[in-house]
Amino acid sequence: MGKLMETNEALELSYSEELAAQGVSRRSFLKFCTAITAAMGLPASMVARVAETITSPKRTPVIWLHFQECTGCTESLLRTTHPTVEELVLDIISLDYSETLCAAAGHQVEKSLNDSAKANEGKYILVVEGSIPVKADGVYCKIAGRTALDILNDYGSRAAAIVAIGSCASWGGVQSSSPNPTGATGVHKIIKDKPVINLPGCPASPYNLLSTVLYYLTLGKLPQLDSKGRPKFAYGRLIHEHCERRPHFDAGRFALEFGDEGHREGYCLYKLGCKGPETYNNCSSILFGDVGSGAWPVGTGHPCVGCSEEGVGFTKFIHEQADVYTDTPPASHSGINSEKAGGITVGGAAAAGAVGGIIVGASVMAAKKMKTEASATESDA
Repeated sequence: MGKLMETNEALELSYSEELAAQGVSRRSFLKFCTAITAAMGLPASMVARVAETITSPKRTPVIWLHFQECTGCTESLLRTTHPTVEELVLDIISLDYSETLCAAAGHQVEKSLNDSAKANEGKYILVVEGSIPVKADGVYCKIAGRTALDILNDYGSRAAAIVAIGSCASWGGVQSSSPNPTGATGVHKIIKDKPVINLPGCPASPYNLLSTVLYYLTLGKLPQLDSKGRPKFAYGRLIHEHCERRPHFDAGRFALEFGDEGHREGYCLYKLGCKGPETYNNCSSILFGDVGSGAWPVGTGHPCVGCSEEGVGFTKFIHEQADVYTDTPPASHSGINSEKAGGITVGGAAAAGAVGGIIVGASVMAAKKMKTEASATESDA
């Protein structure tokens, strides 16, 4: 702890004046560093190191390519507030090329792209937004006379690491929906000899991108990834596990139609097609954007569509019920209102729902135990 405090004091001398000039207090900055460190799953002892990375005068070059997409991921990045996009681009990374954000155009911006790739070969981070069409030799997406497939292979082969931002770049996205006429494909299916980090979402959370980049800059390595190449700190849990409506799910309270009483009361949206029970992301934990609980679909009363999960988003029908990897919800539930219903008061009904949830959980555990015992008996036999 003492060493951490000494490091923090040294940091204060190096950037306190700069922060003050930008109207940011040291306390606010360290709060941000602490939050981002926790989001990356790092211990508190790493806060000072993250702060050093952010304030380092040496910035990692980033090249941002656009292919088959709607620019939604870039648009969401433009709306971040901690840090703002100008702080990210000017103070944390060196965004050397982006078709959306570059001031130059035509031959000038192409020269910037090529100069950065040549000067920083093997050192830059390549961010790819959008899927890559592979049918007909990639003819369905061309930029400056070159196919997206050719551009990706060129600059991808010279990058230190690649970040596929959004569902399109991660696994094809909406363009890959059947019958997928262009052969829309995710980056990792094309680039095999470079580390590829998938940050799916439509659009992806800009804070997941920021956390991933800071993790790489701080530790010099990629964060721990799951079997689909996603950072575990952001995609390690189902949305359903931390959903604000989860207590209603456990108590068997569901909205059955948009605008019905259950929907107005904020009940679980599972029966309206919410894909949260089978979608891995941190939307329910960090929400999306900076406008409170309404900053993600479930917060506004709309079911999660599973946009970040391959085989769910843009594949399953929007009102199709999700596969539940936790406890299966009951088919019916007791009425909940201000009057007695069947001899059970409001408090009693809530308690009954809670007991029902415990019983369901106990039943699942019992079933697992029985299955394990049966397997053991078969093995002994």
